[in-house]
Formats: sequence, structure tokens, C-alpha cells
Amino acid sequence: MFSFSTASFLKVTMWTAGLTILLSVLVGSAEAVEDPKKSPLTHTQDSLDEVKKAVASGKAVLVDVRELVEWKSGHIKGAVHMPFRAMQEKIDAQKVKEKFKDKIVYTYCAVGMRSLKAGQILTKLDIDIRPLKPGYDELVKAGFEKE
Repeated sequence: MFSFSTASFLKVTMWTAGLTILLSVLVGSAEAVEDPKKSPLTHTQDSLDEVKKAVASGKAVLVDVRELVEWKSGHIKGAVHMPFRAMQEKIDAQKVKEKFKDKIVYTYCAVGMRSLKAGQILTKLDIDIRPLKPGYDELVKAGFEKE
């Protein structure tokens, strides 16, 4: 039978704790320098006028991430429908990359939360994602044409 003295037990415990702290520091440091582009995504600071101009010029596209029932009740003219729930389940990365190649993608929903979460998913595809804080109703009030 194997037994540890109290001193041996304390040495092993302290060594394990020290190793754990060292690994935490190293992993944390690696994450910090891993990729500067991986800072948390936030709502865009682009004004709605800038968004309108970018969309009108073809430099940007609006992506409605609301559910189908919301989309059918009205959406911004020219927007692409990509429900957030579907993005969570499965996304054809290659198809999405091709569709939005060289475009700014402004995501919108009802109040800004799903647009941000959808943006976090799409950011992983190296697309220029800029989630909008204003929701559908606010966009319509701001002059975006609806269908």
C-alpha cells in the first residue's frame, strides 16, 4: 500500500496549484495575442444614412435575420432573408461567402439582439459584418423602403 506523508501531500498540492496557475497564464496570453480581429463584435457605429448609401451603391447588403413569419409580415426592400435560428443549426459557409463576397453585410432583426448574434456567426466566415442596433420598425421610420 502506498502512503503519503502530510509534507509530501502538501508539496504535490502546491506543485499542482502552481502548474495550474502557470497554464492559465500561458493560455490566457496565447488567447490575447492569437488574433487581434477576434475582439467581441458590437453593433455598427455606421449611421443609417451611411447604411442607406452603401446599400444603394451596391457596396453593402441588408440581411434580415428574423423568423419567416416576421419576414412575411414585412421586410426591408432588397434585403436577403437568413433566419438566425437556421444559422445556428446549419450554414453553408461556401455559399454564404460567395453570396456576400466583397460586400458589407448589415444584419437586422426586430430589436438588435439577433442581428448581433447572427453577426457573431457570420464573422467566423471572414465576412465584413456590421450588425445594426435599430430593428425593423426603426429602419422603416428612418426611411428604409419596406416590402
